[in-house]
Amino acid sequence: MSAILVSSCKLDLLDNPNAVTTGNTDINYLASQIQISYSGHFNQLSDPGMRLTRMLNAGAAIYDNAVTPGGLDGTWTTAYAGILNDIKTLIPLAEKGEFFVHSGMARFLRASVMVNLVDAFGDVPYSEALDASNFNPKTDGGASIYTAALADVDKAIENFGAKSKSGLTTDLYYSGNVDNWIRAANTLKLKILLNKRLIDAASSRTAINSLIAGGKLISSTSQNFTFKFGINQVNPDNRHPRYAGQYSSTGGGDYQSNAYMGSMYDKKDPRIRSYFYRQVIVNSKDVNEIRCITNQKPNHYAATDYYCLPTNVGYWGRDHLSNEGIPPDGLRRTAWGLYPAGGQYDNDNGKPVALVTGAAGAGIHPILMSSFTDFMLAESAITLGTTGDAKTLLESAVRKSMTDVRTFILASAEGGKIATFEAANNIVWANEVNNYVTAVLSAYSSATSDSDRLNIVATEYYFALYGNGIESYNLYRRTGMPKNLQPALDPNPGAFIRSFYYPTSFVSRNANAKQKANMTSPVFWDNNPATLFK
Repeated sequence: MSAILVSSCKLDLLDNPNAVTTGNTDINYLASQIQISYSGHFNQLSDPGMRLTRMLNAGAAIYDNAVTPGGLDGTWTTAYAGILNDIKTLIPLAEKGEFFVHSGMARFLRASVMVNLVDAFGDVPYSEALDASNFNPKTDGGASIYTAALADVDKAIENFGAKSKSGLTTDLYYSGNVDNWIRAANTLKLKILLNKRLIDAASSRTAINSLIAGGKLISSTSQNFTFKFGINQVNPDNRHPRYAGQYSSTGGGDYQSNAYMGSMYDKKDPRIRSYFYRQVIVNSKDVNEIRCITNQKPNHYAATDYYCLPTNVGYWGRDHLSNEGIPPDGLRRTAWGLYPAGGQYDNDNGKPVALVTGAAGAGIHPILMSSFTDFMLAESAITLGTTGDAKTLLESAVRKSMTDVRTFILASAEGGKIATFEAANNIVWANEVNNYVTAVLSAYSSATSDSDRLNIVATEYYFALYGNGIESYNLYRRTGMPKNLQPALDPNPGAFIRSFYYPTSFVSRNANAKQKANMTSPVFWDNNPATLFK
């Protein structure tokens, strides 16, 4: 015989007890969740950008397989079902309660997410996207979404300037510094306007000059817009995802780009020991570990193109669009280093990675850095004639990147090891930086055209962007620079990806969604010729 227990509580079966609604929401918890989810969104879209721009190896032989529709499902879900849906709930609650810092943060992040989605996919759902009664939202044009994003940023700045009953209980980016949020918002506007310069130069020029005159852009290390990771392995694992994926008893994880490492090594870039950790300091001669060492350089590679082994001192990555199998090299390939992944500083130790080594995963996502501001302004000065001297801005940008990296690594758990290594090897950081900057400025002064000058700016921006594939992908599509990036291994890899396929989940579940025929369609602001890319 069974017993039936009857409760006096009334349950409305149309309500989802797990859904976030205006009636069951803790606004501070929701604000924290949005900030955390945004970090995931950044990482998901940064990854393919890094691989396409030869910052990391892209494990496919042709471009059409390099970014797959199924691989983007999580990216779509994080943005729409997570961040944007949570922001839709938070903003009316925040503004009703006069928690204007909350609403400013939410509007700023919504603008950033929508711009990133446009930059990745082109036209995407926006105006109909979060209507609970519409299961088949149509896409909006990228240009209209950019316009909405700029309006959102302006409203966010207005919110940040309003008298608020309370700041963010948990501010994972700026620890309650509202002025820094305003600077980040203005710097996001700079990024948006710079992307638009190809199709609306006059408007971009005027608006960028206004931002410069306003003096409220990210301009110092303390103002950097970064997401900071911890060192917990479980409950939750809050380590940098690149560290978590590579620092274990078996190693593995990402293959670094041979060309990126080789170029930094040859340029004597002072940041190289912070970016990369060599697990060996002598190149392997074992064909079972590095199959390409017995191969000739592909015929379509130029004499100056890096191939297979970029140095003889242990930098061990892969060439662009190499899809070889995985040999037993997990504890030998070059790993993510201290910056930005929270790994180990390279002090010529040459030992395998392991758990809880280096900074134990306490890295950052470098989303909008002080150096990025000056690189963008230098590009703008050359291409639009905006306020400022491009060469002066270039020098400032390079020095700020060095400072950003240096400040981070010395404040990390590796700080003592760095000081000991530099003292033992007579390394003077300031001298290394000055030598590097002198070489960059000399090259700039010798350039005879704006195209060559822009290439120097873009190249230095590219090497400051390590860990940020969103901006490296935008930079490359916007300028076609750095010039002469390493070719694909296959002489016929197909056309370069100008925008991604729509995710499988979007196409299969939305009656109004239509998959792209290919990934060669540019986003609305990219009017460059296809011949610019390889």
